[in-house]
This record gives sequence, C-alpha cells and structure tokens, in this order.
Amino acid sequence: MLRVVDNRTKKVYEVPVKEAKDCFYIVSKDIGKITDKLEQPLRMYDPGYMNTISCTSKISYIDGIRGVLEYRGYRI
Repeated sequence: MLRVVDNRTKKVYEVPVKEAKDCFYIVSKDIGKITDKLEQPLRMYDPGYMNTISCTSKISYIDGIRGVLEYRGYRI
C-alpha cells in the first residue's frame, strides 16, 4: 500500500501497489480517486510514455523498436 498525503487538501489516501513479473505499479484509476477541493480527479501526465507500463492486449500490438502498430491485425 502506498500512502499519499495531498498537501493541497491535507487528505491522506491509501493507494494499492500491484506487482507484475518484473515491476511494481499503481493503477492510474486509483490516482484518480485523489481529488482537489472541487472534487476534480488528479490526472497523470507522462510525456512520451516514459513511465507508462505496457500491457498485454488481444486487439492491439505495438513494437516501438521496429515501428509496428497494429489494431486487430491491421497495420496503422
């Protein structure tokens, strides 16, 4: 469990930490539970997807090294 203290609102949040084969991660939906005074959710910004993990998908395929992006078997 990751404890997050929001210095803006002084609220404390407990965010579950998941474990994958070779890393630990938090789900962005759980970060969205952190809200400001107007109850607007906190959003994650990750330019270039440098800190976004990939997942297994049955409808899309990405190979960044080869420059391949497919959706349902069709190259995009």
